[in-house]
Amino acid sequence: MTKGFALAVHGGAGVLPPADMTPDRESAYHAALARVLQAGEKVLAADGTALDAVTAAVTALEDEPLFNAGRGAVFTHAGTHEMDAAIVDGQGRRAGAVAGICGPRNPVHLARAVMERTDHVMMIGEGALAIGRDAGLAFEDEGYFFTEERWHSLQETLRMQAEGTLDDDPSRRHGTVGAVARDRAGNLAAATSTGGMTAKRAGRVGDSPIIGAGTFADNETCAVSATGDGEAFIRRVAAHEIDARMRLAGHSLAAAADHVVQVDLAAHEGSGGLIAVGRDGTIVMPFNCAGMYRGHIRDGETGQTMIYA
Repeated sequence: MTKGFALAVHGGAGVLPPADMTPDRESAYHAALARVLQAGEKVLAADGTALDAVTAAVTALEDEPLFNAGRGAVFTHAGTHEMDAAIVDGQGRRAGAVAGICGPRNPVHLARAVMERTDHVMMIGEGALAIGRDAGLAFEDEGYFFTEERWHSLQETLRMQAEGTLDDDPSRRHGTVGAVARDRAGNLAAATSTGGMTAKRAGRVGDSPIIGAGTFADNETCAVSATGDGEAFIRRVAAHEIDARMRLAGHSLAAAADHVVQVDLAAHEGSGGLIAVGRDGTIVMPFNCAGMYRGHIRDGETGQTMIYA
Protein backbone atom coordinates (compact mmCIF):
# COMPACT_ATOMS: atom_id res chain seq x y z
CA MET A 1 0.00 0.00 0.00
CA THR A 2 1.37 3.40 -1.02
CA LYS A 3 1.92 5.98 1.70
CA GLY A 4 1.22 8.86 -0.67
CA PHE A 5 -1.96 10.83 -1.07
CA ALA A 6 -4.42 10.65 -3.95
CA LEU A 7 -7.17 13.05 -4.99
CA ALA A 8 -9.81 13.00 -7.72
CA VAL A 9 -12.46 15.60 -8.49
CA HIS A 10 -15.37 15.92 -10.89
CA GLY A 11 -17.51 18.78 -12.12
CA GLY A 12 -20.33 16.59 -13.38
CA ALA A 13 -21.06 14.28 -16.27
CA GLY A 14 -23.27 16.90 -17.93
CA VAL A 15 -20.62 18.04 -20.39
CA LEU A 16 -21.39 20.17 -23.40
CA PRO A 17 -21.40 18.22 -26.68
CA PRO A 18 -18.00 18.52 -28.39
CA ALA A 19 -19.59 20.49 -31.23
CA ASP A 20 -20.76 23.14 -28.76
CA MET A 21 -17.51 23.36 -26.80
CA THR A 22 -15.50 26.40 -27.89
CA PRO A 23 -11.73 26.47 -27.27
CA ASP A 24 -12.14 29.34 -24.79
CA ARG A 25 -14.80 27.52 -22.81
CA GLU A 26 -12.82 24.29 -22.79
CA SER A 27 -9.80 26.18 -21.48
CA ALA A 28 -11.96 27.73 -18.77
CA TYR A 29 -13.13 24.31 -17.60
CA HIS A 30 -9.60 22.93 -17.48
CA ALA A 31 -8.38 25.99 -15.57
CA ALA A 32 -11.23 25.70 -13.06
CA LEU A 33 -10.56 22.00 -12.49
CA ALA A 34 -6.86 22.74 -12.01
CA ARG A 35 -7.71 25.31 -9.33
CA VAL A 36 -9.91 22.77 -7.59
CA LEU A 37 -7.16 20.14 -7.63
CA GLN A 38 -4.76 22.69 -6.21
CA ALA A 39 -7.13 23.45 -3.33
CA GLY A 40 -7.33 19.78 -2.34
CA GLU A 41 -3.67 19.05 -2.99
CA LYS A 42 -2.62 21.92 -0.71
CA VAL A 43 -4.32 20.17 2.20
CA LEU A 44 -2.96 16.72 1.44
CA ALA A 45 0.60 17.88 0.74
CA ALA A 46 0.67 19.46 4.21
CA ASP A 47 -0.27 16.08 5.73
CA GLY A 48 -3.88 17.19 6.12
CA THR A 49 -6.78 14.79 6.26
CA ALA A 50 -8.75 13.37 3.37
CA LEU A 51 -11.86 14.87 4.97
CA ASP A 52 -10.38 18.37 4.90
CA ALA A 53 -9.13 17.83 1.34
CA VAL A 54 -12.52 16.87 -0.11
CA THR A 55 -14.10 19.74 1.78
CA ALA A 56 -11.61 22.18 0.27
CA ALA A 57 -11.97 20.74 -3.24
CA VAL A 58 -15.78 20.76 -3.23
CA THR A 59 -15.80 24.26 -1.74
CA ALA A 60 -13.71 25.39 -4.71
CA LEU A 61 -16.09 23.63 -7.09
CA GLU A 62 -19.10 25.29 -5.45
CA ASP A 63 -17.42 28.68 -5.87
CA GLU A 64 -16.96 28.14 -9.62
CA PRO A 65 -20.08 29.31 -11.55
CA LEU A 66 -19.15 26.94 -14.39
CA PHE A 67 -20.38 23.96 -12.34
CA ASN A 68 -23.85 23.04 -11.10
CA ALA A 69 -23.36 23.45 -7.36
CA GLY A 70 -23.23 26.38 -4.98
CA ARG A 71 -22.86 29.61 -6.95
CA GLY A 72 -23.47 27.87 -10.28
CA ALA A 73 -26.54 25.86 -9.19
CA VAL A 74 -29.32 25.40 -11.73
CA PHE A 75 -32.87 26.65 -11.25
CA THR A 76 -35.92 24.60 -10.34
CA HIS A 77 -39.10 24.70 -12.43
CA ALA A 78 -40.29 27.54 -10.19
CA GLY A 79 -37.13 29.58 -10.73
CA THR A 80 -35.65 28.92 -7.28
CA HIS A 81 -32.61 27.03 -6.01
CA GLU A 82 -32.69 23.77 -4.06
CA MET A 83 -29.25 22.32 -3.36
CA ASP A 84 -28.08 18.98 -1.98
CA ALA A 85 -24.72 17.96 -0.53
CA ALA A 86 -23.08 15.14 1.42
CA ILE A 87 -19.76 14.25 2.99
CA VAL A 88 -18.49 10.91 4.31
CA ASP A 89 -15.44 10.15 6.45
CA GLY A 90 -13.97 6.74 5.68
CA GLN A 91 -13.08 6.32 9.34
CA GLY A 92 -16.21 4.70 10.73
CA ARG A 93 -18.43 5.99 7.89
CA ARG A 94 -19.27 9.21 9.68
CA ALA A 95 -21.55 11.16 7.36
CA GLY A 96 -23.55 14.32 6.98
CA ALA A 97 -26.00 15.36 4.27
CA VAL A 98 -28.45 18.15 3.46
CA ALA A 99 -31.17 18.37 0.84
CA GLY A 100 -33.35 21.04 -0.72
CA ILE A 101 -31.53 23.96 0.90
CA CYS A 102 -30.57 27.44 -0.27
CA GLY A 103 -28.67 30.10 1.63
CA PRO A 104 -25.32 28.69 2.72
CA ARG A 105 -22.61 29.83 0.32
CA ASN A 106 -21.12 26.34 0.40
CA PRO A 107 -23.61 23.51 0.94
CA VAL A 108 -20.76 21.07 1.59
CA HIS A 109 -19.94 23.04 4.74
CA LEU A 110 -23.51 22.59 5.93
CA ALA A 111 -23.32 18.85 5.28
CA ARG A 112 -20.14 18.69 7.32
CA ALA A 113 -21.76 20.72 10.11
CA VAL A 114 -24.58 18.18 10.26
CA MET A 115 -21.99 15.41 10.59
CA GLU A 116 -19.92 17.16 13.24
CA ARG A 117 -22.51 19.09 15.25
CA THR A 118 -25.52 16.75 15.39
CA ASP A 119 -26.40 13.11 15.98
CA HIS A 120 -28.08 12.96 12.58
CA VAL A 121 -26.94 12.09 9.08
CA MET A 122 -29.40 13.91 6.80
CA MET A 123 -31.25 17.15 7.44
CA ILE A 124 -33.51 19.34 5.31
CA GLY A 125 -35.20 22.71 5.36
CA GLU A 126 -35.11 25.21 8.18
CA GLY A 127 -33.70 22.66 10.61
CA ALA A 128 -30.63 22.20 8.43
CA LEU A 129 -30.23 25.94 7.91
CA ALA A 130 -30.37 26.51 11.67
CA ILE A 131 -27.38 24.20 12.08
CA GLY A 132 -25.48 26.32 9.58
CA ARG A 133 -26.31 29.56 11.35
CA ASP A 134 -25.28 28.10 14.70
CA ALA A 135 -21.99 27.00 13.09
CA GLY A 136 -21.34 30.51 11.79
CA LEU A 137 -21.37 29.47 8.13
CA ALA A 138 -21.42 32.14 5.43
CA PHE A 139 -24.91 32.73 3.97
CA GLU A 140 -25.83 34.50 0.75
CA ASP A 141 -29.07 35.85 -0.72
CA GLU A 142 -30.65 34.50 -3.91
CA GLY A 143 -28.81 37.02 -6.05
CA TYR A 144 -25.47 35.40 -5.28
CA PHE A 145 -26.64 32.14 -6.85
CA PHE A 146 -28.06 33.77 -10.00
CA THR A 147 -26.12 33.19 -13.20
CA GLU A 148 -27.37 34.31 -16.58
CA GLU A 149 -26.42 31.03 -18.22
CA ARG A 150 -28.41 28.93 -15.74
CA TRP A 151 -31.41 31.25 -16.07
CA HIS A 152 -31.28 30.96 -19.86
CA SER A 153 -31.07 27.17 -19.55
CA LEU A 154 -34.21 27.17 -17.40
CA GLN A 155 -36.14 29.28 -19.92
CA GLU A 156 -35.03 27.04 -22.77
CA THR A 157 -36.02 23.92 -20.84
CA LEU A 158 -39.44 25.35 -19.95
CA ARG A 159 -40.00 26.25 -23.61
CA MET A 160 -39.10 22.76 -24.75
CA GLN A 161 -41.36 21.22 -22.11
CA ALA A 162 -44.28 23.37 -23.29
CA GLU A 163 -43.65 22.41 -26.91
CA GLY A 164 -43.13 18.73 -26.15
CA THR A 165 -39.62 18.82 -27.63
CA LEU A 166 -37.56 18.20 -24.50
CA ASP A 167 -34.51 16.07 -25.29
CA ASP A 168 -32.07 14.05 -23.17
CA ASP A 169 -29.25 16.60 -23.20
CA PRO A 170 -26.99 15.44 -20.33
CA SER A 171 -25.83 19.02 -19.64
CA ARG A 172 -29.35 19.63 -18.33
CA ARG A 173 -29.60 16.44 -16.26
CA HIS A 174 -26.14 15.55 -14.94
CA GLY A 175 -24.79 18.58 -13.09
CA THR A 176 -22.98 17.63 -9.89
CA VAL A 177 -19.56 18.20 -8.34
CA GLY A 178 -17.52 15.97 -6.07
CA ALA A 179 -14.18 14.92 -4.67
CA VAL A 180 -12.63 11.76 -3.24
CA ALA A 181 -9.30 11.52 -1.44
CA ARG A 182 -6.84 9.30 0.34
CA ASP A 183 -4.48 11.05 2.74
CA ARG A 184 -0.96 10.00 3.72
CA ALA A 185 -2.30 8.28 6.84
CA GLY A 186 -4.45 6.00 4.66
CA ASN A 187 -7.81 7.57 5.46
CA LEU A 188 -10.45 8.03 2.76
CA ALA A 189 -13.23 10.60 2.33
CA ALA A 190 -15.80 11.65 -0.25
CA ALA A 191 -17.97 14.73 -0.77
CA THR A 192 -20.61 15.60 -3.37
CA SER A 193 -22.67 18.74 -4.02
CA THR A 194 -25.31 19.67 -6.60
CA GLY A 195 -28.00 22.07 -7.67
CA GLY A 196 -29.93 19.14 -9.11
CA MET A 197 -31.62 19.07 -12.50
CA THR A 198 -32.64 22.12 -14.50
CA ALA A 199 -36.41 22.70 -14.10
CA LYS A 200 -36.76 19.93 -11.52
CA ARG A 201 -39.94 19.75 -9.44
CA ALA A 202 -39.80 21.48 -6.09
CA GLY A 203 -38.73 19.00 -3.43
CA ARG A 204 -36.92 16.60 -5.75
CA VAL A 205 -33.80 15.09 -4.16
CA GLY A 206 -31.21 13.22 -6.20
CA ASP A 207 -28.52 10.72 -5.31
CA SER A 208 -25.84 13.20 -4.21
CA PRO A 209 -26.91 13.50 -0.53
CA ILE A 210 -27.93 9.86 -0.19
CA ILE A 211 -25.16 7.91 1.49
CA GLY A 212 -24.42 4.78 -0.51
CA ALA A 213 -26.06 6.06 -3.69
CA GLY A 214 -24.13 9.15 -4.79
CA THR A 215 -21.59 9.48 -1.97
CA PHE A 216 -19.74 6.86 0.07
CA ALA A 217 -16.45 6.20 1.86
CA ASP A 218 -14.99 3.38 3.93
CA ASN A 219 -11.29 3.05 4.74
CA GLU A 220 -11.44 -0.69 4.07
CA THR A 221 -12.48 -0.34 0.44
CA CYS A 222 -13.02 2.97 -1.35
CA ALA A 223 -14.44 6.48 -1.49
CA VAL A 224 -16.95 7.35 -4.23
CA SER A 225 -18.65 10.47 -5.61
CA ALA A 226 -21.15 10.02 -8.44
CA THR A 227 -22.78 12.19 -11.10
CA GLY A 228 -25.57 11.41 -13.52
CA ASP A 229 -29.21 10.36 -13.56
CA GLY A 230 -29.80 10.47 -9.83
CA GLU A 231 -32.87 8.29 -9.74
CA ALA A 232 -30.98 5.41 -11.37
CA PHE A 233 -28.01 5.83 -9.01
CA ILE A 234 -30.40 5.69 -6.06
CA ARG A 235 -32.21 2.59 -7.30
CA ARG A 236 -28.95 0.76 -7.95
CA VAL A 237 -27.32 2.03 -4.70
CA ALA A 238 -24.40 2.67 -7.01
CA ALA A 239 -21.66 3.88 -4.68
CA HIS A 240 -22.21 1.18 -2.08
CA GLU A 241 -22.43 -1.47 -4.78
CA ILE A 242 -18.80 -0.76 -5.61
CA ASP A 243 -17.86 -1.22 -1.95
CA ALA A 244 -19.86 -4.46 -1.76
CA ARG A 245 -18.20 -5.93 -4.84
CA MET A 246 -14.79 -5.16 -3.40
CA ARG A 247 -15.54 -6.31 0.14
CA LEU A 248 -17.66 -9.38 -0.54
CA ALA A 249 -16.58 -10.56 -3.98
CA GLY A 250 -12.91 -9.54 -3.87
CA HIS A 251 -13.13 -7.36 -6.96
CA SER A 252 -10.56 -4.65 -7.63
CA LEU A 253 -11.75 -1.05 -7.50
CA ALA A 254 -11.42 -0.78 -11.26
CA ALA A 255 -13.44 -3.94 -11.92
CA ALA A 256 -16.14 -3.04 -9.41
CA ALA A 257 -16.55 0.54 -10.63
CA ASP A 258 -16.51 -0.47 -14.29
CA HIS A 259 -19.24 -3.07 -13.73
CA VAL A 260 -21.47 -0.66 -11.84
CA VAL A 261 -21.16 2.12 -14.43
CA GLN A 262 -20.84 0.23 -17.70
CA VAL A 263 -23.08 -2.76 -16.96
CA ASP A 264 -25.43 -2.22 -14.03
CA LEU A 265 -26.28 1.46 -14.48
CA ALA A 266 -26.13 1.37 -18.27
CA ALA A 267 -28.66 -1.47 -18.32
CA HIS A 268 -31.10 0.59 -16.25
CA GLU A 269 -30.95 3.92 -18.10
CA GLY A 270 -28.39 5.25 -15.65
CA SER A 271 -26.35 7.68 -17.70
CA GLY A 272 -23.44 9.30 -15.90
CA GLY A 273 -20.22 8.42 -14.13
CA LEU A 274 -18.27 8.56 -10.90
CA ILE A 275 -14.85 9.07 -9.37
CA ALA A 276 -13.42 6.70 -6.79
CA VAL A 277 -10.21 6.19 -4.86
CA GLY A 278 -9.22 2.90 -3.25
CA ARG A 279 -7.50 2.21 0.05
CA ASP A 280 -4.25 1.73 -1.86
CA GLY A 281 -4.53 5.09 -3.64
CA THR A 282 -5.84 3.69 -6.93
CA ILE A 283 -8.02 6.22 -8.79
CA VAL A 284 -10.75 5.33 -11.30
CA MET A 285 -13.12 7.67 -13.15
CA PRO A 286 -15.51 5.63 -15.35
CA PHE A 287 -18.46 7.15 -17.22
CA ASN A 288 -20.94 5.89 -19.81
CA CYS A 289 -21.87 9.19 -21.45
CA ALA A 290 -20.13 11.72 -23.71
CA GLY A 291 -17.75 12.93 -21.03
CA MET A 292 -17.22 14.05 -17.44
CA TYR A 293 -15.41 17.13 -16.15
CA ARG A 294 -12.72 15.54 -14.00
CA GLY A 295 -9.17 15.63 -12.73
CA HIS A 296 -6.78 13.78 -10.47
CA ILE A 297 -3.45 14.16 -8.73
CA ARG A 298 -1.20 11.83 -6.73
CA ASP A 299 1.58 12.51 -4.28
CA GLY A 300 4.65 13.71 -6.15
CA GLU A 301 2.90 13.85 -9.52
CA THR A 302 1.49 16.59 -11.73
CA GLY A 303 -2.30 16.94 -11.78
CA GLN A 304 -4.29 16.13 -14.90
CA THR A 305 -7.70 17.40 -16.02
CA MET A 306 -9.99 15.86 -18.62
CA ILE A 307 -13.43 16.39 -20.16
CA TYR A 308 -14.09 13.81 -22.86
CA ALA A 309 -12.87 10.24 -23.28
